[in-house]
Amino acid sequence: MPPAYSDLALLRRLAKWIRPYRLHIAGILLLSLLSTPLTLLTPVPLKIAVDTVIGSEPLPAFLDNVLPAAAKSTDMRLLVVATVLLLVTAILSQVQLLASSLLSTSTAAKLVLAFRAKLFRQLQRLSLSYHDSNGTSDSIYRLQYDASAVQYLVLDGLIPLATAIFTFVGMLYVTFVLDWQLALVALAISPPLFLVGRIFRPLVRNEARGVKRLESSAFSVVQEVLTSLRVVRAFGQEDREQERFVRQSDRSLRAKVRLAWAEGNLTLVLGLIVAVGTGAVLFLGVRNVIAGTLTLGELLLVMTYLAQLYRPLRTMSRKVAGLQRHLVGIERMLSVIDRSPDVPEKPDARPLSRTAGSLALHDVSFTYDGTDPVLREISLEIPAGARVGIMGETGSGKTTLVNLLSRFYDPTSGYLTLDGVDLRE
Repeated sequence: MPPAYSDLALLRRLAKWIRPYRLHIAGILLLSLLSTPLTLLTPVPLKIAVDTVIGSEPLPAFLDNVLPAAAKSTDMRLLVVATVLLLVTAILSQVQLLASSLLSTSTAAKLVLAFRAKLFRQLQRLSLSYHDSNGTSDSIYRLQYDASAVQYLVLDGLIPLATAIFTFVGMLYVTFVLDWQLALVALAISPPLFLVGRIFRPLVRNEARGVKRLESSAFSVVQEVLTSLRVVRAFGQEDREQERFVRQSDRSLRAKVRLAWAEGNLTLVLGLIVAVGTGAVLFLGVRNVIAGTLTLGELLLVMTYLAQLYRPLRTMSRKVAGLQRHLVGIERMLSVIDRSPDVPEKPDARPLSRTAGSLALHDVSFTYDGTDPVLREISLEIPAGARVGIMGETGSGKTTLVNLLSRFYDPTSGYLTLDGVDLRE
């Protein structure tokens, strides 16, 4: 199990890592924020057509001040203005999406490469005991899949979340200007939305941890079998390994279903809350139209903005919970990056140049698991240039002894010297 990190701790570490790419991310954020004014403009042509061209209401003030008198002289010219505004808004929206997509793709590739390089470097520094206990397949899984979580977390999580906040503020302001009572009713569902997201957040986090762990286990079965295929075939174990892979994959599949169930329930509850808010606004809005305090075009505008107001609200609530899936990947990366090697390198270690080659073991003991010793108080001296054969039964510690001489491990107790210098020095 990787150590648990709080959301704030993970985001702080992430902010430090992505600092070299802050200009790229700022560019993506600015392009995303352009969607807010474009979204605000989207229903305006409909309001012009309904209230001004078909009805007798005046143009919105910002358009009335901008448009020349000739463009406002007839209803047909106003209809042309509304059509042109619709086309321009659509074109600008597509250009914004294209530019955002290109920059996001480039930045995502750079982020993932940087994180994989950082994780790969750390995996090479970790002691052999870590790889012996975790297996190479788990390291490959973390390198290939967990490292890519930064892409989804930053580009598909935090940036859309920030954009949703700005969009929500803009939509809320416009709705308040049109009808403050309807805006208050629409805003009333915000606390339940965020409360639901907060309730579901730990559930999604725990289920995502289980999915990662079981996917890594299924991946390990494939890696073990394919790297030992000759042995598997020699002993006729293909069916057994097939059953083991299917069994492990089935467990992973059930974990994914549980995660999808948790996220699906979140979406269902959010949708119900939004439906209640929309129904309340529709009821009050129609009453205001009947009472003459709101025009039909303004009601259509409010309902359109309301749908776009609830969209960022749903996004914020979903992202707060959905980010947990990707935070688990960052959490698993940190559990490797923050791990100290069992064989540390001293900062003031003596450089090793040419050696005479005399080796000595002084009361050396070693255990892999901390309980069962493989070597017990071994002492011996090997003069420089000597040839020594080490004999013993399987499991008696011959390979362990050579690993200690190569300093793949450090002794549990005692020490080894090369030319009279402790290997740890």
